[in-house]
Amino acid sequence: MVVPSRGRNKESPPLKPGQQQHQQQSPGASPSRGRRPHSPGRQGSGGARAMRKGGGGRRGARGDPRGPYREGPATDGERDVLGRGPLSLLRVCGDRLRVFVVDRRAFITKADSKIWLTVLLAVFAGVLHWCHITTLFENDRHFSHLSTLEREMAFRTEMGLYYSYFKIIIEAPSFWNGVCAIMNDRLTEYPLVINTLKRFNLYPEVVLASWYRMYTTIMDFLGVPTKTCWTVNRGKGLSPVESCEGLGDPASFYVAVIFLLNGFMMSLFFIYGTYLSGSRLGGLVTVLCFFFNHGECTRVMWTPPLRESFSYPFLVMQMLLLTYILRIPSINTGSLIALCVSNVFFMLPWQFAQFVLLTQIASLFAVCIMGYIDSSKLQKILSAHMVSLLVCFILMFGNSMLLTSYYAASLVVISGILEWSPKVLKRRKREVYVWVIEGCAWLFGTVTLKYLTSLVFGIADDAHIGNILKSKFIGYKDFDTLMYTCAAEFDFMEKETPVRYTKTLLLPVVLVVFGVIIKRAIKYILWSLSHTGRYEKEERFNHGELVFHALQLLAYSVLAILIMRLKLFLTPHLCIMASLVCSKQLFGWLFYKIQPKTLVFAILALMTIEGSANLRTQWNIMGEFSNLPQEELLEWIKVNTRQDAVFAGAMPTMASVKLSTLRPIVNHPHYEDAGLRARTKVVYSMYSRKPANQVKRDLIKLGVNYYILEESLCVSRKKPGCSMPEIWDVEDPANRGKIPLCTLMSKDSRPYFITVFENSNYRVLKIPKE
Repeated sequence: MVVPSRGRNKESPPLKPGQQQHQQQSPGASPSRGRRPHSPGRQGSGGARAMRKGGGGRRGARGDPRGPYREGPATDGERDVLGRGPLSLLRVCGDRLRVFVVDRRAFITKADSKIWLTVLLAVFAGVLHWCHITTLFENDRHFSHLSTLEREMAFRTEMGLYYSYFKIIIEAPSFWNGVCAIMNDRLTEYPLVINTLKRFNLYPEVVLASWYRMYTTIMDFLGVPTKTCWTVNRGKGLSPVESCEGLGDPASFYVAVIFLLNGFMMSLFFIYGTYLSGSRLGGLVTVLCFFFNHGECTRVMWTPPLRESFSYPFLVMQMLLLTYILRIPSINTGSLIALCVSNVFFMLPWQFAQFVLLTQIASLFAVCIMGYIDSSKLQKILSAHMVSLLVCFILMFGNSMLLTSYYAASLVVISGILEWSPKVLKRRKREVYVWVIEGCAWLFGTVTLKYLTSLVFGIADDAHIGNILKSKFIGYKDFDTLMYTCAAEFDFMEKETPVRYTKTLLLPVVLVVFGVIIKRAIKYILWSLSHTGRYEKEERFNHGELVFHALQLLAYSVLAILIMRLKLFLTPHLCIMASLVCSKQLFGWLFYKIQPKTLVFAILALMTIEGSANLRTQWNIMGEFSNLPQEELLEWIKVNTRQDAVFAGAMPTMASVKLSTLRPIVNHPHYEDAGLRARTKVVYSMYSRKPANQVKRDLIKLGVNYYILEESLCVSRKKPGCSMPEIWDVEDPANRGKIPLCTLMSKDSRPYFITVFENSNYRVLKIPKE
């Protein structure tokens, strides 16, 4: 796929080394025409900038300051102005003001044209991405031709759980009735009543449900049809189904908004790459790298309802704002408010956002202690983070996981270090040992404070995260850890992933950019540690935002290597870093020898070879969703069980049962809660080697009426040690060697259970009361 690069930025040819710009500006020329970024401490450019500023004011209205200064009586022109009275003086001032306004208008018009061209290109990139992911989703599922039940089944695992709350709100008598229903939910963890807004980051569903209700209400009032329905013949002896298309269909509306949001994300990527690199070519590089590595960058086209689909676009916005804040000399209140709002929009939809922000503030702290940004600026950024964390804590109804997170602890510790370090470590110049002390203080203080706050609040919901990390380094195993690490997305990064990065030239380009940043940063650090004056230090590489992006790249790389799922942060950041191949700050010396456009388009041409093949592979994916065994199961439950019948079973299946039948369940796929993990362990004991009577007693304590047994879970094995019986052997070694209970139940469920439904994939066991 070749993306047209409309409106390419025409740049002036680079100057040769030692050459200076001494072009005389005409009286009508616009100030700072080249928009060259100002570097503090550069006397030549600073002087030119001061002269341009003066040229528009009273000082610039006088004659050439380099001409000879003559004392004596006023000249004829001056005497004429001063002698004609106030009306003549006003007329002259008016003429000069008119010339000034015309000059400024010309400058603003030119600046606006550049901005509008960038915006138009960003919109084009966003529309292109929206079309791309919409097409991929439709090709994979044939979503437009599915029935309502099939669309709900297509949202598997936690996707179905999240969508079920959207469905509850739109089907309630009123919007507020729906919101109250999900805040007092008895279906998700029967018999408990839980506030799902507090537990499951459901604000996206609340917002989308309100939009859907408003949309359908307005369209009904205007008499405009919102969907078209017809009968679809599925063939192969299957009964026909009704399929509706249009934004009036809830599932179609839900998915369409997600895809629009991720189209907007691509627009942000173009603006981000343009701003970071200082060239629209950088925005083009970012967008094309994203498309060429699309399968490694996102999975929104396959799993739209996941939390990252709502949250990640706002991380891109937040990083763009943070880059702007790091570049400007002083922070204004509007920038901090915008940063705070983007933080809130990023954290509210996704429980994992706090870990990403932890790496961000750690990178900022490292940039600060190395002297690239001053501590006062970092304190203001941390204040915005703290305010956004407090807002999320309130909106999440006091979710204590936010206050007991490593992110919250790190914010407090870094603020304390910035406040007390100058008082305790009284040094006029920075020393390496001071950096080491501050870094160790941050690490030790964060871990200690996190442990103490968790102890005080009695929070163990995120204890599994430490166990997952232990499993990566020392091979730790328990039931909950294996439930995570046996899933492919929580395994180490695949060896093929760096190979795919290399084939599209993404990794080689970023390594070059990263190497240049690190080389120049090290030179600056060595210079700052010397006894050189402040002015000379500023002549060195002093671009803290680039060092921050390099450190953030290291953090994302570590996360992605440990947990493959997190490459969804790494790959887009690689695309952003690739835009810096167009940066004059890094490669100005090279642009003296070769035109930037020539270099960039040569790189893009080589990237296109493998990138276009990747895109063709995506476009060739054709499928149609069908899950007849689960459809039979759900239809049987609707017809043959009471509305208050309680179900237990595998987590993905429970999400579908709750969504499509609205029956109470005792476990679900949102595995981050400690109490839910304990419940799930009891439910999954059906796949252990424990006695049937013991498993039955535990299920009755949970209030379960029906158990959905899946034989595939009893025998499937994703990798050695990862079948359910093998996982239970780690947790329950006393029963190792016995026949798994699920195998016995698939043959004969009596006398402890009664089989009431059976097909090729599922067996429903009724649990008689003792």
